[in-house]
Amino acid sequence: MAAETGLPASLAGVHTALVYAGALLSGPLAQGLLRRFGGIRVCQGSLLVIAAGIALAVLGHPLALAASAVVGGIGHGPLTPAGSHLLAARTPARIRSLVFGLKQCGVPAGAMLVAFLAPLLGAAFGWRWGVLGVAALAVALALALQPLRAVLDADRDPTATRAAPWREAMASLALLRTERRLRAVTLVCCGLGISQFSFFSFFVVWQVQMLGTPLVEAGMRLAAGQAAGIAGRILWALLADRIGAGPVLRALGLGTAASAAGLALAGPDWPGLAILVLAVAMGATAVGWNGLLLAEVARVAPPGRVGAATAAMGFAFGITMLFAPSLFSLAVGLTGDYRLGFGLCAVMALLAVAVLRRG
Repeated sequence: MAAETGLPASLAGVHTALVYAGALLSGPLAQGLLRRFGGIRVCQGSLLVIAAGIALAVLGHPLALAASAVVGGIGHGPLTPAGSHLLAARTPARIRSLVFGLKQCGVPAGAMLVAFLAPLLGAAFGWRWGVLGVAALAVALALALQPLRAVLDADRDPTATRAAPWREAMASLALLRTERRLRAVTLVCCGLGISQFSFFSFFVVWQVQMLGTPLVEAGMRLAAGQAAGIAGRILWALLADRIGAGPVLRALGLGTAASAAGLALAGPDWPGLAILVLAVAMGATAVGWNGLLLAEVARVAPPGRVGAATAAMGFAFGITMLFAPSLFSLAVGLTGDYRLGFGLCAVMALLAVAVLRRG
């Protein structure tokens, strides 16, 4: 895409920031939308908006790429609160981390599928077919959810007023001010999330530009990292249900910092196996924490406000993602390499560990 449009590939970070700018617009509305339409319908609507946003990118113009990111982000905003809303009321506390960890396996599983599918389609038919293939997956998922709606959306309130989502949005954000534990969990999420989404956004581009790795091989390594993230989200959740989320999250923060530091030090003379090991380590740690944190949000949220608390955390996370990937791209532009950006990821993971120790 960069070669055709003439845009620097390092602008992937700005693209990620625009996605989260879109999510900032829709995420705080999630609680009101959930009350009116139910969790399944919100997921379906979100997926269709995401598909439309992704499909916009085939126009190829820089403005179309920016609009694609923002529209996709608007669809993304309510998804995580909807998932937490659907699960929280149906999950026993003794297996909360496991259930949320299993749900969050969808993130690296989807990223792994994209890392495998999109480069193959792009190499064979052109990048537009890779984009359309991902959009088609989102539409297919929205349709596949329909049989679940009658049962899982039985708690919706169709009489809720149209103005309610805006009132709910302000009430959701107010939780960050009134709920100290939610605020601490949110800070940890922001610190670890920088490494996760920098890994998503830059790992393939870094390999191709700095290491000379072929695109498909670079995508396969990212897929391996995502596979490690899937395994990690399950294993860490099982461990957290036995010993508590705090010690596990601290270990994951330290592992993320070490993995990011490894990426900062790696160079073209490193063997491919070493880069693969770093990808797996980064996936297991920087991608493996989400389910635990979402389970903690569900635990510390006020009764009946899990969706609102998750949306509030997502809003703060969106602000973080609005700036952090862009700073990564700026660091690449100023220095000509990715060392400073991956070093920033390591520092932020260590700060997340510090917050955990205090909280």
